[in-house]
Amino acid sequence: MVWKPQLETKTKTERARMDNEKPIVCVLDASTYVGFWILKGLLGRGFTVHAAIQKNGETEIQKRIREMEKVEERLEVFVVDVLDYHSILLALKGCSAMFCCLDSSDGYDEKMVDLEVRGAINVVEACAQTETVEKIVFTSSLTAAIWRENICSQKDVDEKSWSDQEFCRKLKLWYALAKTLSEQAAWALSMDRMLKMVSINSGLVLGPSVAQQNPRTTMSYLNGAAQMYENGVLAFVDVNFLADIHIRALEDQSTCGRYFCFNRIVNTEDEAVKLAESLSPLISMPPRYEYHGSEVHTERLRTKKLSKLVEGAAY
Repeated sequence: MVWKPQLETKTKTERARMDNEKPIVCVLDASTYVGFWILKGLLGRGFTVHAAIQKNGETEIQKRIREMEKVEERLEVFVVDVLDYHSILLALKGCSAMFCCLDSSDGYDEKMVDLEVRGAINVVEACAQTETVEKIVFTSSLTAAIWRENICSQKDVDEKSWSDQEFCRKLKLWYALAKTLSEQAAWALSMDRMLKMVSINSGLVLGPSVAQQNPRTTMSYLNGAAQMYENGVLAFVDVNFLADIHIRALEDQSTCGRYFCFNRIVNTEDEAVKLAESLSPLISMPPRYEYHGSEVHTERLRTKKLSKLVEGAAY
C-alpha cells in the first residue's frame, strides 16, 4: 500500500489570505445596514472578510452579500446565531479582528433589549476564546450616552457620558436601552478577558436607500427625536464616513475607549426639516409646512477624540 500524506485543506479566505498581506477580519452582523457598508469598505481596502449573517429571512442586503461572495475571492459568508456561541466561533476561525454591529431588523421592545445584550456577550466571549482575535470594534450609538433626566443642564456630552437605564425604561426608549446595556456588557467582558476593544457611538445613520433597507432601526433611533433636538443632541452620520471610522479604529493601534461619531448636529428648524425630508417616506412632512422661527438649540455633543482619529493622531 502506498502511503499518501494528507494535505491540509484551507478555506477560501485562508487561501486568499496567503496572497494578501492584510489580515482576515470578521463582520457580524454583515447583513445590517452599517455592517454591510463596513464589509464593502474592508473589501475595498484589501482585507479578507468573514461575513457573518444571522438567520432572519433573506433580505435585500443578504442577497447582495451572497452575490458578492460568488465573485469576491476575499469574502466568505457564515450563517450564525448570536445566541449560539459555537456558531460565532466558526465564523471567527483565523480572524484577527471582529467588527460587532448588532441591530434588530424587527425594531426594538423590552424583549429585544435582552436578546441584544446576550448577543453582545456571546460575541465578546467567542473572541476571547480564540487565539487570533486581537481587537474588537464595537458599533454602538449616541443614544447610549444622551438619555438622562438632566441632559439639558449639561454643557458637554462626550465619551464619558452614559444614558440612564431607568430613565430609558421609564420613557420606553428600548433602542437606547439596548445600546447602553449591550455596550456596557461588552466593555465589562472585554476588560475581564483582557481583549482590546473600541466602540464607535454613531449618530442617526443616513445613506443610500436607508429608508428602505434600515427602516425600523432608523425609527427606533428617532424615538424621542423632539427631546433630542431641543437638547442639542440629535445628530446624524453618513454611513460611508461611519464605515471608514470603524476601519480606521482597527488600523490605528493607538485607538482606545469610546468614539462619538457624527457629521452634524441638528439644532435648527431648517436642518430638522431637511433631515425629515431625507428620510421620506419614513417621515412625512405636512404638504404646506411653514417655518415658525429661527431658534438655534445649544449643541452639547463633543467629538475631540473623533477629530484626532480622523487626523491620524488618536489617543
